[in-house]
Amino acid sequence: MSPIPHSRTGRQRLFEPYRMGPLELPNRLVMAPLTRMRADNAQHAPTGLLAEHYAQRAGAGLIVAEATAISPDGFGWAGSPGLWSAEQVAGWRQVTDAVHAAGGRIIAQLWHLGSISHPDLLRGRTPLSASAVNPLQESVTAAGRVPTVVPRAMTRAEIRQTVADYATAARNAHDAGFDGVEILAAYLYLIAQFLNRSTNLRTDEYGGSVENRARLLLEVVESVAEAVGPERTGVKMGPMHETGPFEANDETLPVSEYAVSRLNDYGLSHLLMMGGTRDLTGTPLDALAGDGMFRHFRRLYGGTLIANVDFDVARANALIASGDADLIAFGRPFIANPDLPARLAAGAPLAEIDWETVYGSGARGYSDYPALEAVTQGAS
Repeated sequence: MSPIPHSRTGRQRLFEPYRMGPLELPNRLVMAPLTRMRADNAQHAPTGLLAEHYAQRAGAGLIVAEATAISPDGFGWAGSPGLWSAEQVAGWRQVTDAVHAAGGRIIAQLWHLGSISHPDLLRGRTPLSASAVNPLQESVTAAGRVPTVVPRAMTRAEIRQTVADYATAARNAHDAGFDGVEILAAYLYLIAQFLNRSTNLRTDEYGGSVENRARLLLEVVESVAEAVGPERTGVKMGPMHETGPFEANDETLPVSEYAVSRLNDYGLSHLLMMGGTRDLTGTPLDALAGDGMFRHFRRLYGGTLIANVDFDVARANALIASGDADLIAFGRPFIANPDLPARLAAGAPLAEIDWETVYGSGARGYSDYPALEAVTQGAS
């Protein structure tokens, strides 16, 4: 086990309650979405194993469930779940019932991978994207990681169908008992592919100008908000510096600024803002390193802002106290610490992650990490 920096003096804002839309959160600590590949069945449906895993982590003020495909066309990561079929809705109902029984709150994250998918995951079909541009990344297939392929540019009809698929998945999430949904518009996936000028070469109303490239995002937001209510609809996004066509350019920040500013129009439940996941030194995003990302976008977004990436308690308390974030999302620490909020509140040491079992199948390294109380009793 290793200790985590912990402030024993001053106000512990991270552990104060917060109201997010209709949800009363007992603390401001959010479990970030974590893809774990445990829905490894032909139906891409959650099982009792996922229910056990999430219920163990119900002490979080809010759980954002792992990224979940909205449709067969949007699927693209082996072992990940979906939200388009009756079997999947029933599987997720097990999860939400278990979390609610444990006193928690959980929202679904809606996912379309676009060109990050692969024909091996789509029964031989070519992945869809804004344009026929290979993202030069890796797809996660049942046989392992393989290079991405050149996708097929979506037709207008396919774009309309995709917008509708987001709304259908949101309604399915509601039927499955989720407390809300979050649209995944970050990283390298479909919405980000439309926002990025290097992967969006379209000449119609979905390409060219910043406003046109943001059109898909805003249409998805509108359709999902109409389906389940804006107060139960959030978005995860933020400018990122990745590799290949996703390397930050002089438009990366302006595009995100425009999109985030427009989100104010909808009265959404939240914006989950990603901090830098790579070194931003010398890139067009240099000034957004560290907490600069949250300070910058706090001025642009007036709703609930959730900050994510590499937080400890002291940094979380400081960011909340400054007003630059309302909630703080923790990802990796939740893997090996099902009772993470209690550990952080007590300044207790954190268990180490068994990295060999992070992605895989079965309970090992997933639902078998003990709570601190069990560890302490076992050592006494």
